[in-house]
Amino acid sequence: MVVAELEVFCSRPHAPTRRIALGSESLPCAPAPGPAGVLLGGIAARFVDELDPDSVPEVEALLRDLEQGRRIAQPRLRYRLQVDTIGLNSVTHRLVARGEELRFEFDDRGAPAQQVLAAAYAAGRLEPDSRRLVISAIRRGLHWHGPIGRELMAALGGVRTASGAFSSIADPRAWALARLGFTGRGVTPSDREVQRRYRERLRDVHPDHGGTSDGAAERIAELTEARRLLTGR
Repeated sequence: MVVAELEVFCSRPHAPTRRIALGSESLPCAPAPGPAGVLLGGIAARFVDELDPDSVPEVEALLRDLEQGRRIAQPRLRYRLQVDTIGLNSVTHRLVARGEELRFEFDDRGAPAQQVLAAAYAAGRLEPDSRRLVISAIRRGLHWHGPIGRELMAALGGVRTASGAFSSIADPRAWALARLGFTGRGVTPSDREVQRRYRERLRDVHPDHGGTSDGAAERIAELTEARRLLTGR
């Protein structure tokens, strides 16, 4: 299942003018940053190492302008944003889910600068509240040092565990409620109830209380993160 998708139109490598245009997109970001933030931040993380390091401050300046809804002077990184796609090559980046497992599908055609710029411009077209959080995810991607996988997805989605599960990124609060065993529509447990349920679940999974050792650290980390998401601490 395609969770998020961005199509980018790129000028050919040896074309006399450097151009970029945005194509079709599916960038859900409710609650923000959502899959949109994970995909766009993932694009930034995937391609930033192939940019000239001196270009990164210009990307950050562009993100600030987009965040504030300012007029964007062209070109940026020597590429001009346009609407017309005639003569441009199409590339598509996707965030795909198989059950609870998420993976990136990046199209490596086109210049790295075109892909990073496309992620920034796509975020700039979002509604202001979502835009701010998605752009924050792109910033995290620009400064990511690590594998392009589960840990990155978790960091971009605002979840501080390496699970990278689809449900934790699509709706972190719903994931946290389910992880602590709260069920039912519209459940809003108090901080005391969350803490009590956290302790109960912690006893169930901890090896010192009979839980299996395999994967115990990850299960404990997920419970702790679920508590943080629900209580804010």
